[in-house]
Amino acid sequence: MKHLRSVLVAAVACLAAAAVVRAADTKVIANESVTASSISAEELKGVFLATKSVLSDGSHVEPVLQKGGATHEAFLKDYLGKTDAALSTYYRSLVFTGKASMPKTVGSDAEVAAYVAKTKGAIGYVSAGAATSGVKTMDVK
Repeated sequence: MKHLRSVLVAAVACLAAAAVVRAADTKVIANESVTASSISAEELKGVFLATKSVLSDGSHVEPVLQKGGATHEAFLKDYLGKTDAALSTYYRSLVFTGKASMPKTVGSDAEVAAYVAKTKGAIGYVSAGAATSGVKTMDVK
């Protein structure tokens, strides 16, 4: 019984250590053409759910998503309140009804940063430690 308890404690510790990246470990980046230096969580949600394409400062924005991974999952959970599957279903319904098109999706932090750097109005997210030269980091309020 004592051995089982030790194994369970070790398993719980491993699960905690392998927890998904949190919002504090992600950063929102934007193309230099976006004049705002911060964005509200509600505004960010609107951008990524295709209900908002212009920020309060007048900057036109276009979201870019990652295809998957811990940073993607954390961003969806913390800022959009959706799972990857729920977001895919949401976008498919917008496309089907003609209300929006699928956002650009890329495979890694480096690809997000490169796309955002070269695309006017692009806004995306990367892990906190990702290299982001050529883009601006936005504070999420």
